[in-house]
Amino acid sequence: MAGATAPERAGTQGPVENPGVPRAMRADARRNYERLLAEARSAFAEHGTGASLEDVARRAGVGIGTLYRHFPNRHALMSAVFQDAVDELLARSRELLDAPQPCAALVDWLRDIITHASEYRGLSRALMSASQDNGSDLARCSGPMHEAGSALLLRAQKAGAVRPDISIGDLLQLTNAIALAAEETPDEPQLANRLLTLTLRGLKP
Repeated sequence: MAGATAPERAGTQGPVENPGVPRAMRADARRNYERLLAEARSAFAEHGTGASLEDVARRAGVGIGTLYRHFPNRHALMSAVFQDAVDELLARSRELLDAPQPCAALVDWLRDIITHASEYRGLSRALMSASQDNGSDLARCSGPMHEAGSALLLRAQKAGAVRPDISIGDLLQLTNAIALAAEETPDEPQLANRLLTLTLRGLKP
């Protein structure tokens, strides 16, 4: 990504714990972690996920080395920033399992993914890329997301509302592609909804 530094380009440096659940920290380390996360959210919302990590560290009042101790690369930081959204999407998927129309429930969940991805410019592109790289920190949220989406998809397929040859992996990639298309066409606010409508037509038997 733009502005990547040498440590960033090196990728994940050995096993990294789930960024959304930090290991036990001293009070000062936890404060640094939380400040970095808050400033990253602000920077990503303002400048996109390619925002300068040096600037994130500076705004948090720490050195870039401290940032990399908590988040070994950009994807690790993005994963931590996106964790709250993932938690919301997982909770939403559980609610939708009781929705009366299984296909509509699945599409509503995909629409929620697009809404969350649109909060940070560049996130949808990174998620598409990470889906092909199991070593990426961003890919760590894909397991629970796939499970949640699979449950909604299977329910819609059993109801005969969705073709049996559709996979959740393809749907999530398509959803990220729609989010990216909407991001690249900001003057068409209804584009994502139109593309999702086309997707719905393609899902039906």
